[in-house]
Amino acid sequence: MADIILHHYPTSPFSEKVRLVLGYKGLAWKSVIVPSVMPKPDVEVLTGGYRKTPFLQIGNDIYCDTALICDVLEELQPTPTLYPATDKGLARIVAQWADEKLFWVAMAFNFAPQGTAQLFGGRPDAPIEEWGAVAKAFGEDRTKMRLGMPRMPLPEATATYKSYLRRIADMLQGQNYLLGDAPCVADFAVYHSLWFTRTQTSVMAGILDATPGVLAWMDRMAAIGHGQSQKMSATEAIALCAASTGVTGQNDIYFQDEHGIPLGLEVSIHAESFGQEPTVGELVAATRTRYTLKRTDPRAGTVYVHFPRIGYILKKANA
Repeated sequence: MADIILHHYPTSPFSEKVRLVLGYKGLAWKSVIVPSVMPKPDVEVLTGGYRKTPFLQIGNDIYCDTALICDVLEELQPTPTLYPATDKGLARIVAQWADEKLFWVAMAFNFAPQGTAQLFGGRPDAPIEEWGAVAKAFGEDRTKMRLGMPRMPLPEATATYKSYLRRIADMLQGQNYLLGDAPCVADFAVYHSLWFTRTQTSVMAGILDATPGVLAWMDRMAAIGHGQSQKMSATEAIALCAASTGVTGQNDIYFQDEHGIPLGLEVSIHAESFGQEPTVGELVAATRTRYTLKRTDPRAGTVYVHFPRIGYILKKANA
C-alpha cells in the first residue's frame, strides 16, 4: 500500500477527526504539518487552491474534505467499519449535521473572549490587536474564509451548544457510542468540536460538565488514539507526488452528469460556503459521490484532486 499522508496541524479539529479515524482503522500514516493560516504555498502546489485543513495524500491522489477522506479510509481498510450496515444512512446524516451545524455552534462558543485569550495568550478584555501577530493573522485569515458568513452571537451559541450536548447525551443513553456498541463516522464527526472545547479552550470546557455521559464517551473516543505516524516534510510529500505514476485512485468509473459538463473539460470546484478558494483542472471523473480533477504542477507533476459532491460547486472554468 502506498503511504497514507495526512496534511494537518495539531490544533485543527477536523484534523483530529481524521487522526482518530486512522487510529481506529489501525492504519500507519505520515504526518505533514501545514500552516494554520495563509500563505500555504506547499498546500496549493498539491491542491491547486483548496486551502482547508486537513487533506489526505496517497501518491498523486489528493483527497479534500473529511467526509471524503473517511470514505477513502473505509475503502482502504473496511474493518472496523465507519458505516454500520443497519444505520449507514443515519450515521452519514448525523456526521453531516455535526460537521456543518454543531461545529459552527461550538466554535462560536469556544471563541468567546476567554477561549480566544487562552488560545493566543491575550487578556479577555483587550482588543485582539493587542494579542500579538499570531492572533491577528488568524483572525484576518478566518474572516477572509468566511466571506460574510455570519457568526452566531455568544448567548445563542451557548444556549444552542447546551441543547446539542443534551441531545448527544440522549443518544448515548444505554450504549457506549452514538449509534451502538462501536464508534462510527457519526462519533468521529461529533467528537472533534467537543475535543476542541475540552483540550484547546479548556477554560470554556465547564459547559460539558452538565452531561457526564458525554464526557465519559469523550474519554472512550480519546482512548482510540492516533495510531502510528511518522513525520514527513512537505517537500518530501510533493516529491513523492511527482514521482507517482499510474491511474487515479478513483474506483467508481460511473459518470453522473448533473451540469451538462462532459469529462475532459476544464472546470473549477469550490466549497459552498466556508473557504471558497477554487481548484481548477480537467474534469476526469464525476461519480455519484465525488468529482476528480486532473492538474499539472511544475513541482508536483500530475495530480488528481478529489472532492465530494455534497458541499461543493462545480462550474466550467472562467464561467
